[in-house]
Amino acid sequence: MFEKLRERWTKAISPMVVRMEKVDPNHLTWTSLFLALGSFFLAAGASLDNRGALAIVGAVLLILIAAVLDGLDGALARHQGTDSPYGDFLDHTIDRVVDVGLLIAIGANTVFVDNPSSGYLAALLTLFGSYMGTQAQSVGLGRIYGGFSRADRMVLTLVALIIAAWQAQSGFSGYKIEEIHEIMEWLILGNSELNGMTFALSISAWGGLYTFMVRFIKTRSGLLS
Repeated sequence: MFEKLRERWTKAISPMVVRMEKVDPNHLTWTSLFLALGSFFLAAGASLDNRGALAIVGAVLLILIAAVLDGLDGALARHQGTDSPYGDFLDHTIDRVVDVGLLIAIGANTVFVDNPSSGYLAALLTLFGSYMGTQAQSVGLGRIYGGFSRADRMVLTLVALIIAAWQAQSGFSGYKIEEIHEIMEWLILGNSELNGMTFALSISAWGGLYTFMVRFIKTRSGLLS
């Protein structure tokens, strides 16, 4: 869904790319990682009060800035004519670190998430989807982008974190699953409450599984046709 906005984004950042033409694109990539690490710390330690709400908002802002830098590095490299296999490798590697790290950090927040393993499960299933895209490329089909894109997942995760910030500010940890339906506990990866953070983990986990299946089917069709 949001992946379709890539062309508009490229046009929007063109003036910024021109102004930054002397900057090393790889420096932007590494900076995005360090900003993301700060967001992990804030998300994992957020409490159920005003301070916790500010921590979550801070995490969202850091991830947003990191995402902007992540979008700039490749465009800047192409503008400079310095794009290279290493730059592409570094960019995708740090993307995966950020994807996994954010989900594990959310799962480590014991205020909102009572099943820490749900963060690891969400991270694993997210990696499955990403893996299938690069695996198709490794067998000569080109990179497959079907399914739940990284942009879709990141936007929904940030929206979920904003909801979690509102919940923290109001002192509300979430809706008790037993008051909704028992199957919901399975859908939100074994957690007992539905809130912004458990929703973020769930959407990433099931979206990752869906992406894996879509990309597997596309890759299989491409190889057998």
